[in-house]
Amino acid sequence: MKQFSPVEILIVEDNPHDAELTIRALKKGHHANNFFVAENGEEALDFIFSRGQFSERDKSKGLKIIFLDLKLPKVSGLEVLKAVKGNPATKMLPIVVITSSKEDTDIQEAYALGANSYVVKPVDFDSFIHAISETGLYWLTLNVPPKVNG
Repeated sequence: MKQFSPVEILIVEDNPHDAELTIRALKKGHHANNFFVAENGEEALDFIFSRGQFSERDKSKGLKIIFLDLKLPKVSGLEVLKAVKGNPATKMLPIVVITSSKEDTDIQEAYALGANSYVVKPVDFDSFIHAISETGLYWLTLNVPPKVNG
């Protein structure tokens, strides 16, 4: 039986550089305790719903938040958002979209599908670190979430 450490933060990001910067920013703000990076939408869904290679993951050690990119291989971020928010066991799980897309259609669709927040990735290193750190501060420290089963 595989042992999976409890994960509080799921980062869904196909760009390794952006994933590393996100982790770095969360650690800098002392927000990253236990996290997992999914490199595509399919892996994210498998992780969230404990299927495939994650079938033995204990869902009772629930996620606190998902940081979700939209432009992902295999399954898009919008499809991940739709699946998570459409499932009674995970619909209350906070999802923060963190993407480079400023497209109004992406913003509208993300919120229509249940995104809790939409953050456009700053291109400047310091601005990126600051934005992610502040986002982490709010969602992991200040926000009071409902209990989630996922």
